[in-house]
Amino acid sequence: MEIKRLRILRLGREIQNDRFSILYFTCKDERVPLYAKEFTACVVAYVFSPIDLIPDFIPFLVYLDYVILVLLGIIIALKMMPKIVFTDCKCKAEAMMKNGKQKNWIVGSIIVLIWGLILLWAMIKIYRLLN
Repeated sequence: MEIKRLRILRLGREIQNDRFSILYFTCKDERVPLYAKEFTACVVAYVFSPIDLIPDFIPFLVYLDYVILVLLGIIIALKMMPKIVFTDCKCKAEAMMKNGKQKNWIVGSIIVLIWGLILLWAMIKIYRLLN
């Protein structure tokens, strides 16, 4: 039973990684309507958000969040894209995957900086509480 869950999650992550590359390129394309870009941004924001519609403490339903909701959002976002844009962006995403994924050092540095500031803030608060 546990192996099936892991396979489902791994399959979901693989599909998401492929589709996120396509969504990345479609959001940068001028031919994509604004409503499609906004919906895509909401899907991506939900994936990276620490707040889930289905709480993580519910044992089985937590998988529905990632397998059904996120994949459904990705599918709907891709259906909103014009066909020609989708095929162009799919080719770009495949080329990017062959060459290796891009590394965005600036965004990564900003995320590390934010976590460092949160950690520093928490340490200062704890120090003040103890003294």
